[in-house]
Amino acid sequence: MPSSRLTPTKFKNYKLRGEWAELCFMTRAAEQGLMVSKPWGDSAPYDLMIECRGRGLRVQVKSTSCKRNNLYFCHVMSRRVSYSKSEVDFIAAYVVPVEVWYIIPINAFGGQGDLALAPDCETSKYYRYQEAWQLLM
Repeated sequence: MPSSRLTPTKFKNYKLRGEWAELCFMTRAAEQGLMVSKPWGDSAPYDLMIECRGRGLRVQVKSTSCKRNNLYFCHVMSRRVSYSKSEVDFIAAYVVPVEVWYIIPINAFGGQGDLALAPDCETSKYYRYQEAWQLLM
């Protein structure tokens, strides 16, 4: 039976896939009991705002299907520069083929342009942020 889930190959471009990833994030965040807001337009340096217990957090949503060896590479730059603490609080990176979210504080990756994510490796640098929704609460 074919899956009803959309896969990246069905999108005309990366912008459409990014919008789909934002919807996936909003769904998962709502399942966690989080309130999600989306800024009007495309001018904010973040994609979504999470509100929990009166605290607002800015989240930039990214997704990847790019696998080399045992790593998935997720590009996390905006306008050719890294996101800063003054713009974004968290990167939410979705590894599409394995349906795993990483909730990574902006200061945890030191401004690099790509994240190397290894969902199956407990000793990988970002493993502790895998499905770490509690960081947004």
